[in-house]
Amino acid sequence: MLKRHFTLAALLAVSAAFAAPAFAQDKPIKLGVTAGPHAQIAEAVKQAAAKEGLTVQVIEFSDFIQPNAALVAGDLDANAYQHHPYLDQQVKDRGYKLVAAANTVVLPIALYSKKVKSLGDLPQGAQIGVPNDPTNGGRALLLLQEHGLIKLRASAGIKATPLDVVDNPKKLRLRELDAAQLVHALNDLDAAVINTSYAIAAKLNPTKDAIARESAKSPYTNLIAVRQGDKDKPWVARLVKAYHSDEVRQFIDKEFQGSIVPAF
Repeated sequence: MLKRHFTLAALLAVSAAFAAPAFAQDKPIKLGVTAGPHAQIAEAVKQAAAKEGLTVQVIEFSDFIQPNAALVAGDLDANAYQHHPYLDQQVKDRGYKLVAAANTVVLPIALYSKKVKSLGDLPQGAQIGVPNDPTNGGRALLLLQEHGLIKLRASAGIKATPLDVVDNPKKLRLRELDAAQLVHALNDLDAAVINTSYAIAAKLNPTKDAIARESAKSPYTNLIAVRQGDKDKPWVARLVKAYHSDEVRQFIDKEFQGSIVPAF
């Protein structure tokens, strides 16, 4: 009889061991975001996911570098904070095996000034701050070109740098700074191209306070990133479904009043 009890216990233990992986998707999904709008939206996603039986743990970061590093290291299951060109550059430069699972929102980048009210008021030799990272720097220069302030080499594309400027009628002085610092440097500059996430955190509204804004045709759509091996896992589909829910769309529309646009 003792032997039969032992055998039954062993069988139950083996069964539990084989069953465990099937329930891995029910563990909290660690979603990395940057502080500000992405974190706010993630909290709405968390609530929508809970209604579908998926628990999401939102983890905030203060820079653009760490969320991808943490995802690669396995400290996160997914992140939602970056646009496609930035992810592509990270994959190329760092060899990250990360992929986009779905699109999220567009945060149009914009030019702000505390010294002038319009583009036409920018003086000759004005100091213009632009992000110093490759993807956002190119994006900022394309914005300046779109509004006629500079002209870039035709081949520059989204990877443009100040070295690609071939025409600069106002002799603008481009100052490259860390994207997160541009808001703080705005008092010392004539204008600065600032990412919407940082602008909103500084109480700047792209639709009201900017003197120039990226068009709606921007290629810089944000995304949910996951490890390549996880892309087809059921929890990813459930996370995407939560993000793309009407509940989250309504939250974005109400909270950001058009300064952030759903891309789903």
